[in-house]
Amino acid sequence: MTHYTGGRIGRTLLLTSVCAVATPSALHAGLNDISQTPNTENAGIQKSLFDQIGTGRGDIYTGRSSLYVIKRDPFRSIRRGRQLFQRKFRLAEGLGPRTGDGVGDINADASLGAGLTDSCAACHGRPRGAAGFGGDVFTRPDGRDAPHLFGLGLVEMLADEITRELRRQRDNAQQRARRQSAVVSQTLASKGVAYGTLVAYPDGRVDTQAVEGVDADLRVRPFFAEGSTISIREFVVGAFNAEMGLESPDPDLAAASGGADVTTPAGMRLNGGSDRIEAPPVHSVTEDSDGDGAYDEIPVALVDHLEFYLLNYFPPATYRQSRQELRGKRLMASIGCTACHIPDLPIERDRRVADVEIAYDPERGIFNNLFAVATPLFAQIDDGSGYPTLKRPLAQSFLVRGIYADFKRHDLGPAFWERNFDGSLQQQFMTEPLWGVGSTAPYGHDGRSINLHEVIVRHGGEAESAKNNYLSLRAAGRSAIIAFLRSLVLFPPDDTASNLNPGDPTAEGFPQYGHGSIRLPVLFNDPTDLE
Repeated sequence: MTHYTGGRIGRTLLLTSVCAVATPSALHAGLNDISQTPNTENAGIQKSLFDQIGTGRGDIYTGRSSLYVIKRDPFRSIRRGRQLFQRKFRLAEGLGPRTGDGVGDINADASLGAGLTDSCAACHGRPRGAAGFGGDVFTRPDGRDAPHLFGLGLVEMLADEITRELRRQRDNAQQRARRQSAVVSQTLASKGVAYGTLVAYPDGRVDTQAVEGVDADLRVRPFFAEGSTISIREFVVGAFNAEMGLESPDPDLAAASGGADVTTPAGMRLNGGSDRIEAPPVHSVTEDSDGDGAYDEIPVALVDHLEFYLLNYFPPATYRQSRQELRGKRLMASIGCTACHIPDLPIERDRRVADVEIAYDPERGIFNNLFAVATPLFAQIDDGSGYPTLKRPLAQSFLVRGIYADFKRHDLGPAFWERNFDGSLQQQFMTEPLWGVGSTAPYGHDGRSINLHEVIVRHGGEAESAKNNYLSLRAAGRSAIIAFLRSLVLFPPDDTASNLNPGDPTAEGFPQYGHGSIRLPVLFNDPTDLE
């Protein structure tokens, strides 16, 4: 068994096939594939949808299947997921209609206001070629902004680990209460974040009235502003259906929503016995609930690749930080912002196969003065099958730096409260991670705050004290905080030089070509499955 965590062998492996990284067909937001729209520049996705589906889910011995590719050539799966994210789907492939064709009880189903788009990148496409931000949807009376998806896998892993720790504490309290025949009060905390207390009784009852920032079942749901979805897989399948009218008969969600305990190819455990898992829109490859005549519109293999891509999607970057930005970082801590926007959080078991760190580097950063360093995080295992080696995540601990979140819901006061279509008010929201915030104006879950200063002073409720501390600073102090926040940026991966492809400003055609990029190379040549 060979481990790859950087170093000479790891760098050699990552730099293999750089020519495949530097092709002129770099991905953009919402792309056709060249089988549909051939062009002189050869720009677009290089594989047809049929080729991306391959041989279906298969297994680790079925070439071109999603399980084979994820387990034996995970970087190829990440690249395929990225192509699927950028793909513009067609009517012939099942695109549309909107949920209920836009007609129905929006009080009960907010996806009726989600609209119709032809690509994931239409809502999550800025900066160029990224799984970024950009869309606004009518799923609430005042709208919802589509957030960026940078670092999404790290978010999923943190939320899942916090959930498991909180539930261990609850279970231990119940056991002690039964063993001691006494009432037990248990403080809940994970990764340095406090979630209130619960009380366990000898008869098995649990009082969760004093639990804070999480539901009574202690499941942290990190996705959507109100905190309603557990996993990347649910998010992907739900978005395909609500935003594009593309139905996936995903067997993992179908089984887990029915009570089964399922582990997805990306390693996420979905236990329908302990959690409410969102069901897929259809449950078989022959079901056509939207009546458009198309079946199995998003086969399970495509969901597998997209989930794996987003699990491994890189975190945002850190831009130039001078004395002013660093002062702003210190001031944020001193006035109380980091009580909720916690800078760094640890992961115990990292399921990713690579990490990418992006930072300000005016010497090597050709575009935007940013340079990325990618590090593989897997072991190679020869299973004796004669196929390429299995690539198993090292599952090591990892410190997530600069996320600025606490994975709790908070009441930020009436200025943040949100109207629902049924007339109720959503008053609590998940703490929004601040990484990438320098690139994502306008701000707030509804996009109603025009700049960073305005969204800070919009805070009230539990953040009233921190907001007042900010306002009490001199102008130079407030400016330092804003400058620091502006240094937390998103970036276009196709235009960011890296150790994978450092770029060459002297190349013919620069800057259209030769500026470097971040695309993980395939790990072995497969003439039947070319990228």
